[in-house]
Parts: sequence; structure tokens; C-alpha cells
Amino acid sequence: MPPIPRLPIRCTAIAALLASALTTPLLAQSDERQDPNIAARQNLMQLQAYNLGVLGGMAQGRMAYDAEMAATAASNLVHLTRLNTDRMWAEGTDNAAVEGTRALPAIWADMEGFAARGAALTAAAEAMEAAAGVDLATLQGAIGGLGGACSGCHQNFRQAD
Repeated sequence: MPPIPRLPIRCTAIAALLASALTTPLLAQSDERQDPNIAARQNLMQLQAYNLGVLGGMAQGRMAYDAEMAATAASNLVHLTRLNTDRMWAEGTDNAAVEGTRALPAIWADMEGFAARGAALTAAAEAMEAAAGVDLATLQGAIGGLGGACSGCHQNFRQAD
């Protein structure tokens, strides 16, 4: 029997993350089912946070810098920010209308501003992708822009913790 071909680490990591994201809501559901739009976007945010955590951990010295791991996390972020998420942001899925979400009604009141924040996140993720695998100093130089893009959206469109 021929050996099973190994997927590149990026494909394997993305497949594992997506499998986790797709099964987590199924495992966590109670008798009261969560809106699939909310579940999908929350899982997307978890995937983004996971990859940002790798990059932030390296930038802050909480984990050793690994060029390949950093490049993979940054590439994952770029791919995640380029997904078409329109269906995940259905009207009536804000925190004033349903429980279990921190999405503010401001998203739907200012969809143009919300989309602009999404575009800023994609641009910051692309800048990180160019920087992450170079060296630690270059990654550290790009992390602020990425974190700023995340917090810029959260300040206006997500309920505070």
C-alpha cells in the first residue's frame, strides 16, 4: 500500500481549525438551538483569535518565534478575512434582538462603516502575512496594525466584555 501523502502544514492547520469550528456548535448546543448565523460568525471570530494569539504570543515573547508557524497563522488570518460572511450578519441577530451574541445593533445601522472595518482587517492581515515569517522584529512591527484593526471594529460594533 503506498504511503498516504501529507498535506502542507497550512492546509492541515486550516482543515483542523475549520473542522473544530464546524463541530463545536453542535457539541455545545442545548435544547435551545443557537441561530446558525451567530454560531458561524462566533466560530469565525474564534479562528481569527486563535491565529492572532499565535502571532501576539510571539510578538510579546510569551512563545518562541517560529517563522513557519507565524507565516501559517498570518496566512490563515488572510484567508479567514477574505471569506464571504454576508449570511453570518443577518438582520435581527444583534444582542438587542437575541441572547448569546455581543454584536451591537450599530452593525446594521452602519453597515458601510462595518464593511470598512472588515476591509481594514483584511489589509492588516495582508501586511502581517508579508511580515510574519521574516523575523521577530518584523512581526512585532506589524502586530500593532493588526491589533488596531481588530479593536477598531470591536469598539464600535461589539458589546464590551
